[in-house]
Amino acid sequence: MPEFDILIYGATGFTGQQLARELHALAPDGTRLALGGRNAAKLAEVAEPLGLPVLVADAMDKAAVTAMVKQAGIVVTTAGPYAKYGDHLVDACVAHGVHYLDITGETPWVRQVIDRHHETAKAQGTVVVPCCGFDSVPSDLGVWFMVQQVRARLGQPTKSVEAAFSIKGGFNGGTLASGLNIGEKFKARDLANPFLLNPDPKTSRQAWSANADPKGPVTHPQLGSLAPFFMGPVNTRVVRRSAALLANTPQDYGSDFAYQEYMRMGGTVSAWGATLAMGAMAAGMAKPAGRSLMARFGPKPGEGPSEADMDGGFTKVRYAATAQDGTVLLGQLKAPGDPGNRVTVRVLAQSALCVLEGENLSGGVLTPAVALGQALQDRLAATGKWDLGLLE
Repeated sequence: MPEFDILIYGATGFTGQQLARELHALAPDGTRLALGGRNAAKLAEVAEPLGLPVLVADAMDKAAVTAMVKQAGIVVTTAGPYAKYGDHLVDACVAHGVHYLDITGETPWVRQVIDRHHETAKAQGTVVVPCCGFDSVPSDLGVWFMVQQVRARLGQPTKSVEAAFSIKGGFNGGTLASGLNIGEKFKARDLANPFLLNPDPKTSRQAWSANADPKGPVTHPQLGSLAPFFMGPVNTRVVRRSAALLANTPQDYGSDFAYQEYMRMGGTVSAWGATLAMGAMAAGMAKPAGRSLMARFGPKPGEGPSEADMDGGFTKVRYAATAQDGTVLLGQLKAPGDPGNRVTVRVLAQSALCVLEGENLSGGVLTPAVALGQALQDRLAATGKWDLGLLE
């Protein structure tokens, strides 16, 4: 038996500190929590008020990371960029049968993790769940919920789901660092592949074209004026992996299932404005000069929005699910708090507790919906800060 039930790695960072407090408050009595990171003095500052032990390991030190991981049953990491700091951690978790969760949005890195570890983790029952925060649980769990509702109410598979986001919140330094790292390390073609995270990412040119990320505004009959969503290139890949992994099971989404997501806007003019702003941001991320400016003027690692700003944020998502016969069901998610901080921490903490209390979990490099599904939905609903349901 491991010495600790849950190890929070990256606990001195902006998100890690919030997660440490959240899990300390929510974990069942007797849960053995520990905090991990590379700086013993900073770890002590976070750990001492909570009365938690610390494990010190630099993410780049393979031996130290392995020794740390072997003491845990579950590792939850907020230490990004993951393509820079995540390899030794996830490798050690799979090597020693330790469950793993993170909040990365670095899909090319997730592809590498799938290729290295999915089959081994599946065979030994080790749960590896990347993208377990605002990226990409509102998308992944929301679509999973809508597909189940189409089946339960209409007795049909789902042809497509579209999601439209309305959000209020800010970036923290860790999120910005991960975004800049993606722009620096990975090829544009990898980021553009709509099926990047599918079991087989190779696809026909026709399928690629049909599922490509939207480039301009659209008007949706149920969702209104929409613009491309800046997290769409991450979230859609996660949802499509869920659909692929659940094919030919009782939760099958449907043959040729399609998913796309957007930002919900007030009208055509604002939709065009958002589209142009997203294009400028993407262009900046793609070039060294642009990344340099963002790094200079954006929040630094460890920095983020104020408590008041995080409390004042929100996530609202509308879903339109089309059944095979063309019938449309509408759904909605409302979650209070800053998306990248309050929502992310809430989702990640409840996901870790799902794994802690879960029985007969399926192993593999999985999505939140596939790994946790109804259990996570039930836990989030019980918080009173996750209202996901149909619009009648």
